[in-house]
Amino acid sequence: MSTGGWITMILSVGFVVTLFVWCLSKVLFGREPTEKLHSLDSIDTRDTHGD
Repeated sequence: MSTGGWITMILSVGFVVTLFVWCLSKVLFGREPTEKLHSLDSIDTRDTHGD
């Protein structure tokens, strides 16, 4: 493989590995979820009349 091919491969694989590690760190060490979660029952879409 030529020098340009090696450089392209190293940059591509390095980018994907870096992106994977960043996403994994966000999932494992990110902020705790907020307590503002709602269920579907608490959402009023105003399209039903309760008949």
